[in-house]
Amino acid sequence: MEPFTIATGTMDHAQNVFIRVHTDAGFYGVGECSAFPMIVGETQDTCLVMAREFAKLWIGRDALNLEGRLQQLHSFTAGNTTIKSAFDIALHDIAAKHADLPLYRFLGGEKRMVESDITIGIDNPTTMALRALYFKASGANILKVKVGKNAADDVERIKQIREAVGPEMKIRIDANQGWSFDDAVFALQAMGAYNVEFCEQPMRTWYDDRLPQLMALSPVKIMADESVYNHHDARKQINSGSCHYINIKLSKSGGLFEAKNIHDEAAAKGIACMMGGMLESRIGLSAKLHFVYASPNIKFYDMDTCMLGHLKDPCIGGVQYDGYKLTIDDAIGIGADADEEFLKGCEWMRV
Repeated sequence: MEPFTIATGTMDHAQNVFIRVHTDAGFYGVGECSAFPMIVGETQDTCLVMAREFAKLWIGRDALNLEGRLQQLHSFTAGNTTIKSAFDIALHDIAAKHADLPLYRFLGGEKRMVESDITIGIDNPTTMALRALYFKASGANILKVKVGKNAADDVERIKQIREAVGPEMKIRIDANQGWSFDDAVFALQAMGAYNVEFCEQPMRTWYDDRLPQLMALSPVKIMADESVYNHHDARKQINSGSCHYINIKLSKSGGLFEAKNIHDEAAAKGIACMMGGMLESRIGLSAKLHFVYASPNIKFYDMDTCMLGHLKDPCIGGVQYDGYKLTIDDAIGIGADADEEFLKGCEWMRV
């Protein structure tokens, strides 16, 4: 992919893993995950090693017992939520195919309009402002701006972007844990003049206890990202008054099953959620769109992953972009699969 910079580093390729889980009913489920070592601590290689171990656990087991199969993975190893998410997605694909339904209908959802933001990576302020103008001209209505490298420079980045695009365009920011408490206070108070919708994860998770204090000082609302992996994290963040919103990512939650638990925990407390992601292809993105359709408390959509410079598209079927809006047809299951020609060039294993 084209190089893309956030507070924790620069990526020039996506570390994705694709799986198929075969059944004795004659069909299979597909899943995909995108390892993001700077955030979740997994790499493509660790995902492949764990995938081999997970696959052995499921041989001869009931694929329709979703909770039982997922508990096997959790009992086998703590963490490893990225590769667990691929297995979770494949199970949901199998269940929906068995029910002869698109995944969103199997989950009890219905289609609605979903418009993604588009992300601007960290660069010098002028270059970022020009990038913002390019996206505005292409029809984007919502910008997500990466910050977290230097607080004073970050304020200048947002200042120049706001001046470039005007007052109407939505701007949200993501610090990816890049600021200290003092930097976060300075940056967010200074950015209050530029109508920033919210800030994702301003500080490292070990400063979670200082988030209520930051929220009291910040004119910009706070969204928890790396601070929330599961619904227990969500409960603690919400009950401690540490966030206004929560970003749900399948690579953090371990898949759709736990993502639903986070969604429901937040919905019960009036905390809106965002659907986010790592660098999934349209395969993983398709699963996320089905989940969004079934999750009414997801109010924000950061689903531009395949628009961030992916130079190859390994997906057949699946989600489509109409500008910055996402749509998918009513094929059963996830409705997406991997291109066999693409797979011929990949490292693979069978268990």
